[in-house]
Formats: sequence, C-alpha cells, structure tokens
Amino acid sequence: MAAISASESGRLQINLTSTIGLEPVRDARIRVFRTDEPEQEIADLTTNISGQTEQITLDTPPLEYSMDPEAPLPFAEYNIQIEAEGYRSVNVTGTQVFPDSLALQPVSMNPAEVAQEDPRNIVVPPNTLSGDFPPKEPEAEIKPVGESGEIVLSRVVIPEFVIVHDGPPSDNSARDYYVRYRDYIKNVASSEIYTTWPEETIRANILAIMSFTLNRVFTEWYRNKGYNFTITSSTAYDQKWSYGRNIFSNISQIVDEIFNSFLARPNVRQPILTQYCDGKNVTCPNWLSQWGSKYLGDQGYSALEIIRYYYGSNMYINTADEISGVPSSWPGYNLQTGSSGDKVRQMQEQLNTIARNYPAIPKITADGIFGPLTQASVEKFQSVFGLPVTGVVDFATWYKISQIYVGVSRIAELM
Repeated sequence: MAAISASESGRLQINLTSTIGLEPVRDARIRVFRTDEPEQEIADLTTNISGQTEQITLDTPPLEYSMDPEAPLPFAEYNIQIEAEGYRSVNVTGTQVFPDSLALQPVSMNPAEVAQEDPRNIVVPPNTLSGDFPPKEPEAEIKPVGESGEIVLSRVVIPEFVIVHDGPPSDNSARDYYVRYRDYIKNVASSEIYTTWPEETIRANILAIMSFTLNRVFTEWYRNKGYNFTITSSTAYDQKWSYGRNIFSNISQIVDEIFNSFLARPNVRQPILTQYCDGKNVTCPNWLSQWGSKYLGDQGYSALEIIRYYYGSNMYINTADEISGVPSSWPGYNLQTGSSGDKVRQMQEQLNTIARNYPAIPKITADGIFGPLTQASVEKFQSVFGLPVTGVVDFATWYKISQIYVGVSRIAELM
C-alpha cells in the first residue's frame, strides 16, 4: 500500500468473540499499526465486557477517491495484533478503513486448549473494485425446472447458514466454511462495493447479492453437481467472500433491515440469479454495473429503479416467508413502550439469556409488558450489536435478538 496523504479520517472498532458459544472476549490487548508502516504502533486498546474496543479515528485517503474508478486506492489499510489470556493470538493484515465510515473488524478467537489446524490469522484481500479478480462466467439467470432433481425446494427459505467453498469449485484443497447467511451477505457486500457510495446504490447491490445467493440455495446448484457446499468465493463462478475480513456499519445495518428479500420476476418461483460486474474493467449488458449503479444513486434513483434499469421493468422485490434458525417469526409490527403480550415476553426472555454472555445488557422481568426497563435493555442490545439505538424492537432488532439468542443458547448446532 502506498503511503497515505491523509486529509480525512474514518473509524474502526474491533469486536472479539470466542469460537465456543458466542462468548465475548473481554480484556484483550489489541495493537493497531499502519500496513505500510508495520513497526509504528498507532493504538493500544482493550476490549470491554462485550468484547469490543472503543471506536478509534484513523487516517484515510480523501472521500473523492471512492467516487472515481480511476482514482488511487480509496481506503487505508491497517494491521491488528490481538492477544487475550486463555486464547490463541490472532493477527489481522489489511483491515480496510474508508473516510466518514465505521469499519467493524470481527474476530473469532480459539480458546488456548482448542486444537486448530491453522494460526487463525486473517489477511484481508483488496476490494474487487480495486483488485484483480476474474470476471463472472455468464449463466442463465433462471435455472430450468423441468430437469429431475434440479429444484429441490418448494419455496424460498432464508437459510441460517451457507457453506462457502473458499476457491473455485474444482479446487479440492480449498476449505469449506459454515457462515451465517447474514454475515455472508455483509462480507460479500463489503468485499465488492464501497461503503461510501449512496445508500440506495448499496441497497440495490445488496439485493443483487442476496438474490444471487438465494438462487444457489434454492436450486441446490452445487449439490446437484456432486459438491457438498452452497457457493464458492470465486468471482468467476459466484461472489467474493473473504474469511475474517472487516465489514462496514452502514452495510451491516442495511442487510439486517432487508435480509429476507430477493429479486423475482412474475411467475418464476426461484430467486433470480442476478449477475453483475464492476462496469469498469468488465462490461456486462443486461447485468447490474457496480460503478454504473453508483452513478444512478448519485442521480437520486431508488434501489428498485436501479435494479430495473439493469434487469428490466418486470423485476420486483419479493420476501421469503420462512427464516431458518429462529425460535419465532417477527410479529409483523414493532414492539415498543406500551406493547404487551407473548411476543414481548419471548423477547424479554431472549434478552435475559443473551445478558448471561453480555452482562452490559440489563436483565429485566419477563412479564410481557414493554416498559422503560425493557426499553433500556433493548437500547443497550442495539448499541452492542451495531443497530440504530431506538429502543424499538423492529424487524431488524427482532431477528438480531433471535440470531444472538440462538448463538448464545446453542439452539442451532452445526451438524
């Protein structure tokens, strides 16, 4: 990485959890260095009881670099060294920080007594817009349904996990990773677009990423070819996913808001295989252009207008009725001060279970009444897990509570 002529800044927060039981790793020592000056320490941090550091401000290139495909590298890169008593140390190389943005670096740490095959070090590759990655090999956007075994699901279901093959399909040496669906989408979006782009552009790209992924899930594309994974990390076949890479707060929040959505066409059961390209190094008629979508967002296009600009006017946003790995579906309305009933009680019980691992979240009486103490507990949960702090249990908060509850209580065990 070339040295930065820093005139702007972004923020970084590191979040540590144990690989066992979604336990936050507190009191860890974290040291931050510039990747291009690896001997010069910039920050020395300690994680709190929720396994998080404070947000630190770091130098970045100017914002306009991320708005022009011909500009220099638009993000700064930092190295992170992590040590915690009772855990194996982890090094992260190349965490990316953009101006005016919050970068989130999640790290799962192995307890010292747990055997591991690799050092669990993380190397963040370049964003696909700034790196050299193979273009997507074209496919039909709708898979034939007349072939025996081609379609194995009768409806679209949001999976709890996807299995990512970290390489081309034929690379038998590549590792397979179980990744929570929402975390997978956040990782891909953070790998393939810039967090500084217009919000509607980001939404449009996330919708395309989710629909592509759900087509692979719905059609069991790779399993029908004899593989034991859902999707690959190769841009020639699928989308770019990178083990352990950092994500960005605004991308994370948008995914949490719309993760049950996908793109559809009339009278087609399957999510559409929404292929796309960068629009600079590779052009792709009738596919979404990432840089082109950025320019449309600049002009005030909505996410759906951007989608239809590229994929046609009959494309629409659909939602899945079933979400795997959750104890109960969102009630369909917000829970807030004054609400009452079984859904409130269930949410209170889940927050109390989460509070065993995350004691910063106040425990409350699970009485089915949403009062000021419940609101305070919800607000702290939202703060810890990167949601807008409203004190209202909306769609995103309900399913984030469900996700963390399942992880903490180990309802969903990997087979």
